[in-house]
Amino acid sequence: MTVADRRQDDSPTNGVNLRQEVRDQIGEIGEAEILVGIPSFNNARTIGHVVRAVQIGLAKYFPEHKAVLVNSDGGSSDGTMEAVRDAVMEDFGSVLIRHRIEPSFKLALPYHGIPGKGSAFRTIFEIADALGAKACAVVDSDLRSITPEWIELLLKPVISGDFDYVSPLYLRHKYDGTITNSIIYPLFCSLYGKKVRQPIGGEFGFSGDLARFFLTKDVWESDVARYGIDIWMTTTAVANGYRICQAFLGAKIHDPKDPGADLSSMLYQVVGAAFDLMEAYAEVWKKTECSEQVPTFGFRYAVGLEPVRVNVERMLEMFSLGVTELMDVWRAFLPDEVSDFLLVAREIPMEEFRIPDGIWADIVLSFALAAHRKLLSREHLLRSLTPLYIGRTASFVLETVDSEAEEVEEKIERLCQIFEVKMGGLRDLWD
Repeated sequence: MTVADRRQDDSPTNGVNLRQEVRDQIGEIGEAEILVGIPSFNNARTIGHVVRAVQIGLAKYFPEHKAVLVNSDGGSSDGTMEAVRDAVMEDFGSVLIRHRIEPSFKLALPYHGIPGKGSAFRTIFEIADALGAKACAVVDSDLRSITPEWIELLLKPVISGDFDYVSPLYLRHKYDGTITNSIIYPLFCSLYGKKVRQPIGGEFGFSGDLARFFLTKDVWESDVARYGIDIWMTTTAVANGYRICQAFLGAKIHDPKDPGADLSSMLYQVVGAAFDLMEAYAEVWKKTECSEQVPTFGFRYAVGLEPVRVNVERMLEMFSLGVTELMDVWRAFLPDEVSDFLLVAREIPMEEFRIPDGIWADIVLSFALAAHRKLLSREHLLRSLTPLYIGRTASFVLETVDSEAEEVEEKIERLCQIFEVKMGGLRDLWD
């Protein structure tokens, strides 16, 4: 079925899943061409800046389009929704040359359902559907680097370019986003054949048609409602043939995290979602032969990035302890040469420690196959990946300590190529 066929088949929900009080609020609006959603939970400190940036972006770049800003809140207790209602740009004349023609509206409301970002997005999708929105965007509520230009870049490809999905493209510190760089991006490219650099970026643009398609999926009582919504949206759009592009947004500035810190929960959630999607779209990725670039919009420019502190010595201690305690578990599904390598690697001095790209690709794909075959409990399996991921990150840090951003990006692209080469073996073993 083509995208056009789906658009004819997918009838809008017309707000039937919305609570009465929400329907009353949007009933006063009637229809809207553009919707921007901001999910939140206890973000009173930062969300005012985000709301003002969105308001200016809508007024500056889409003055002739009726627009709605929707804050979908998870029950904040710090005054987040009040901060949204109070956030106004009092002097639009200082940033705008022309005045807004069409009205814009602002809604702040709690979502219902399983606590999580996915449930917040579901409410945003439902309101977009009920209002008949043509183009939508979502942005995180804790952004410090958002500018009004982000709104143009996320919405313009949908409004003017006939794209259905706009994924963000950021510049990030070389040690920021290591789960994306070492697992999600290489895995996504090799599975679905599209070089979407940040498939779990957090900010997205999408068409109203795609929002309605998302609502037809029976995932809202699953882990997608709690977490994993970002990778689910990107994968669902690509795997179902929607037109996808990227928009360069500059720097994404947020509170930096040490990649060697305890990221087991995040790793479990994100990688678990990616593996679940492999099950759902196996017949799609089995046919993928190679990856290709996707159209990218926006002017590329250099930006200053906040440093990310890394404790490599502590990371290697965690890796070594993991090998000692978990090798009996890993031997059930890792190739013998990988297990033997890990036993040797735990004794290597820090200056010489490396986990080669080929070994790392074998590890990730072996974990994916083990999850598919249900060789261990899902949680036990995924959490056991943590020390290996930390070891790989330590290796990456040691290899790139003197590398510039361009060299680091080339290394990540080489890792993607190795994943693609090894994906053929996974396809042969999957069934």
